Amino acid sequence: MTTTPHPILKPHYNSFEEKQKFLRTAFDAAAPFYEGIAKWGFFGSGEWYRKEALVRHGLKAGMKVIDVASGTGPTARAALKIVGSPSLVTCVEPSGGMLEESKKQLDCVHIQASADDIPLPSAVYDFLTMGFALRHVNDLQGSFREYFRVLKPGGIACILDVTKPKNTFGQIIFRLYFKSILPLMTRIFTGSRAAEYLMQYYWDTMESMVPADTVLHALRTAGFTDVKQKVLLSVFTEYSALKPQ
Repeated sequence: MTTTPHPILKPHYNSFEEKQKFLRTAFDAAAPFYEGIAKWGFFGSGEWYRKEALVRHGLKAGMKVIDVASGTGPTARAALKIVGSPSLVTCVEPSGGMLEESKKQLDCVHIQASADDIPLPSAVYDFLTMGFALRHVNDLQGSFREYFRVLKPGGIACILDVTKPKNTFGQIIFRLYFKSILPLMTRIFTGSRAAEYLMQYYWDTMESMVPADTVLHALRTAGFTDVKQKVLLSVFTEYSALKPQ
């Protein structure tokens, strides 16, 4: 059974077969600008929030960590500050352009691959992270099965995301910022139509993302236990799950 994070998003792509090719093209084009967007687009909160969240969910010094859909590497860099050595960090990212940007700041293993087909051995990692990219996978359950496979028994998966607030006022502000203000700011500060377009696509994924219960169910179906969701400030969603011993 396939569980998608959201329906097909036309006019961006017309089928799930087209989705990953579309994403690689879009992220490659926006890659040189992405690091800046991630910083000022979230008002400089990204790095300290990622580090705090990873510690809270159990990442410790000396752990071997894999960051899936790593992008330009902000979550992996936060993990590095905790685990202590780049030799303990592996970045997996489908966009070659994003990987090249990540390599400029992070001297760790970089692998170009998708979340549902990770070309690494089983039971290798103590901790798996995914930062604000869950909406980009084709199949939640397929990706989670891969996460389960690469983790050691007792390993932890920590998935960070942004989701719409439940209250009406929060939804209005959320929609205004991510649909209108962030794409406009991106175009003004970067001068890049490709970067602006990627932010517009981000909003479409946010608006159509499946409910949290669907994500939690997919984690359990993949074999994880102690599956939890935590929401901070109404928009920052953290999913955590344990691979049984």
